[in-house]
Amino acid sequence: MTAHEEIKAMNEYSMGSPRAEQLLQAARDLQPVLRERAELCKQLRRVPDETFADFQAAGFFKVLQAEQYGGYAMDPQVFYAVGLELAKACMSSAWVLGVVAVHNWQLALFDDQAAQDVWGDDPTTLLSSSYAPVGKVKLVEGGFRLSGRWSFSSGSEHCKWVFLGAVVPTEEAPFDMANYRTFLLPIEDYEIVDNWDVVGLQGTGSHDIVVEDAFVPEYRTHKVIDAFNCDNPGNAVNTAPLFRIPFMQVFVRAVCTASLGALEGSLDAYVEVAKTRVAGPVPMRDDPNAKMLAAEVKAEIEQMKLVMYRNFDNMLDCARAGEPIPIEDRIRYRYDSAIVADRCLELSGRMLKAVGSGGIRNGSEVLARHLDILASQAHVANHSTPFAVNMGGVLLGQDNADFGL
Repeated sequence: MTAHEEIKAMNEYSMGSPRAEQLLQAARDLQPVLRERAELCKQLRRVPDETFADFQAAGFFKVLQAEQYGGYAMDPQVFYAVGLELAKACMSSAWVLGVVAVHNWQLALFDDQAAQDVWGDDPTTLLSSSYAPVGKVKLVEGGFRLSGRWSFSSGSEHCKWVFLGAVVPTEEAPFDMANYRTFLLPIEDYEIVDNWDVVGLQGTGSHDIVVEDAFVPEYRTHKVIDAFNCDNPGNAVNTAPLFRIPFMQVFVRAVCTASLGALEGSLDAYVEVAKTRVAGPVPMRDDPNAKMLAAEVKAEIEQMKLVMYRNFDNMLDCARAGEPIPIEDRIRYRYDSAIVADRCLELSGRMLKAVGSGGIRNGSEVLARHLDILASQAHVANHSTPFAVNMGGVLLGQDNADFGL
């Protein structure tokens, strides 16, 4: 293949391609629908079935899915651009799309037999997850016995399989995160416990998952060390550069992108309030502080987008060249992702304060989005402190202490 042919092929999967533009337009077209369903989503405590049907029809779940199962295997930038558009209208819906559809990418990293188990009869089958390393594992012939209770499995009621986290014990190390794995189970092997009652992201349906002594064959597990080394069993059949970038770098964007999109939607709501609010001698639209805040939030949003897209550009460049991504860069990319939630919450809070007393009324879009962004900080991937400590330590000459990069 010539260099020109390689660039043309790459562009078919990238931002700006005809398919990417179609996906983005489909997301924009769904924004009014998602706004209309936002209250229903909140009341149901899960994304409505109609919204999942719309996402399936638009092809959103195919964006990161391997082509052999009908997916598009596109660059992650396309997937997260779609998520940004959806989150402007309903953060819960965008959050669930992000964390459910990204599983279609991770499944391509498993041994291909696992993907055949899930998609052999129906390639539109979906997976939820809970990656906390709380499972109890016993080694048995051919695989493992898994038990435990996991929380925060977003979108679980719409899924037929689940990814669950656990550490495989050894005689030398009963609990060593270097032995962490993701375990893949069918719905027959677990129970969904309806217990989602929260102040933000109410529509994500992030219920508990309970497993009692289920058998999981070896091939239905994915080692964290393989993900860290970007050398996974699934790479034997899924050879595209997309599947040669680190698992956690892709996954964590699913839990910060929704916050960024919601902040952009909150800015739109703030602007609408500012255009008409009068709470003193100077209308809000003429208040220099109100104008400066709008400008600052807009600039911060665009800066965060650029950083996220740039980081993926750099990682894909390495993957396409068959070169490892420098560990220093991976550490920084991980921190760049985690601080998005912090920035979004801070800026959202300032807009909420600026719109005045009306902002605390039920029905306030600025308040609703602020509570959703606040709730997003509960996800461990959005806890920026450990990633800052790791990055700072490496800058000071210490060894990397994180395999989840």
